Amino acid sequence: MKRLFYFILLIAGFSSIHSCKDLTDEEGNPLLDLNENTGLIGPRALSREVTNVGQIAQYEYNGLLLSRVITEKASIANIEWSGDKISRLTFNGFLDLDNDGVIDTDSVSYTQQYTYGNLSKLTMISENRTVFRRAAPVPPSTVPGPYAILAKTKAIYNLTYSSTTAKLASIVMRRGNDIPAFVYTDYTKAAYSYLGDNVSSVAKEVGKLTGTVFEPADKNFVFDFSSYDSQISGYTLLPFEYKVSVLISTDINDDRGLILSPNSPKRASATDMIPAIPVTVVVSTNYRYDPQTYMTQGFGINYFYKPL
Repeated sequence: MKRLFYFILLIAGFSSIHSCKDLTDEEGNPLLDLNENTGLIGPRALSREVTNVGQIAQYEYNGLLLSRVITEKASIANIEWSGDKISRLTFNGFLDLDNDGVIDTDSVSYTQQYTYGNLSKLTMISENRTVFRRAAPVPPSTVPGPYAILAKTKAIYNLTYSSTTAKLASIVMRRGNDIPAFVYTDYTKAAYSYLGDNVSSVAKEVGKLTGTVFEPADKNFVFDFSSYDSQISGYTLLPFEYKVSVLISTDINDDRGLILSPNSPKRASATDMIPAIPVTVVVSTNYRYDPQTYMTQGFGINYFYKPL
């Protein structure tokens, strides 16, 4: 239920945006603004995502390759490449691990290694993650104590693709505590459905793993996306592997499944499947576009681009 309330708050908070001032990229160059009479001719890169409460993502590049992403609370994802493929991603910062709509105060660090299979498709991600929690103040001091390790885990993400369309079909995660007697104890399963090239639905299960047995899910959500436009989503400019890393950054981040689509949905819904009568939240938006048909605003997020 927390995720559904977050879904409402996310859109309600973003949708109050009416305009945003022009910005510059990390090199000081002006970004494409939201004036419908302006545009960017030629190759471009997604540079920033901004709401009325601040910046939610800044994308930095080494030439044509995405090299670093700065997100909320100065969190940083550094991206390493091997040729034209992402080989490693390192994240240090803060996430909403409990999915209550608020970025946690616990600090998170993880490293992900990427493995490719047939046709150079990403097939597996191995992850080592550490969560740090800051100790409470010791009276009479009001200053929190130092960060200490709260949990260390290891996880494997296996990706499968449709044999007919070659599109991403599922991501299955197995995770366990990083201890000498290591065993996998938790799982998540995400299944993707499509309407044409766009993601129409993501079904997400979260539960416990006993040996090789997936126990009944403790959490079960369905995220639906519909009423797609025919314009260009700015997320098409980001590497597929990075978009996957966003989706798996927390156990339930699948309301962002739309980032896999080449177009943008005007309607989205989230359904909690655990109650006897499933609970659904529905939200909608209208998009703004630049003359080259890239979206510049939707669901209250302003998108800024820079030339390559």
